[in-house]
Amino acid sequence: MSERLLSEFELIHRFFTGRDRGPGIALGVGDDCSLLAPRRGQELAVSVDTMVCGTHFFEDQPAAAVGHKALAAALSDLAAMGAEPLGALLALTLPRVDTDWLQEFAAGWGALAEQLRVPLIGGDTTRGPLAISVTVLGQVPAGAALRRTGAQPGNLVVVSGSLGGAFAGLQLEQQRRAARREPPAVEDSRCKRFFRPEPRLALGRTLRGRTRTAIDLSDGLLADLGHVCTASGCGARLSADDLPRDPLLADWPSGPSLAAALSGGDDYELLFAWPARQRGELRPLAAALQLPLTVIGEFVEGGGIQVLDASGTPIPLAQRGFDHFRPD
Repeated sequence: MSERLLSEFELIHRFFTGRDRGPGIALGVGDDCSLLAPRRGQELAVSVDTMVCGTHFFEDQPAAAVGHKALAAALSDLAAMGAEPLGALLALTLPRVDTDWLQEFAAGWGALAEQLRVPLIGGDTTRGPLAISVTVLGQVPAGAALRRTGAQPGNLVVVSGSLGGAFAGLQLEQQRRAARREPPAVEDSRCKRFFRPEPRLALGRTLRGRTRTAIDLSDGLLADLGHVCTASGCGARLSADDLPRDPLLADWPSGPSLAAALSGGDDYELLFAWPARQRGELRPLAAALQLPLTVIGEFVEGGGIQVLDASGTPIPLAQRGFDHFRPD
């Protein structure tokens, strides 16, 4: 179908309707607003995330992977707060109407949304450079939301999953493109952490009542841990040898491998504070979630972050993580 024959409302109806049903949705797509009905005693958690072509994804990246990642990245913020998703809003800025791209994008989005039970309850479309904005809405018991504040000296620093896999996947994808191997539409399975991250929603919900402090790792471990330290008024000391590095980093030299684990973005794992006296509870928790949980250090008095080598010597830190507005 040509762009001339497909209006904005036809586009929405064809690709994005019928996904707006779920608990907590009083009214879905079709009116000027959707209506939510959070359960009694719940607070509403709201976050927005934007992905821009050329910054967050390649122009010719498989559209299904773009749809998946757009939703996953936004849901990761709900995971970090311990919230349960109620629904999502999708705003698409498109340079033109490409029905094949939209069909794939909707399939990638829809598969993750169905898996995690996230209704699509509204949004907008407009013409312009390709960009995707996703607003997610969730609910969390009043007073139970996880925050960046609350970490205390002596608490353990714990991360889920592994670190550096998305950055390593991005490097592989860039190398493949530079060598012009394979059609651009092919997803390299080794790059899954970059193309299709997994928001840790179940972990976030499980952490409610067990800790007060969590953040998702979107801009890199050092950058995001720095946000927690600043908000909590403390510092952190990490062990380089304890970092759970992604298997893709196994053949990397030690320096670049450490840098990827510390500063590579897009992992979307959760970092949280944990009482040292309850360290023994992490193993059964990880087993129940089928998700590795690794102690990588502790929060300390003062400020700043130190990373120590095996001898206890601080390692000089250069790159701290991704910042859209950091000068080149």
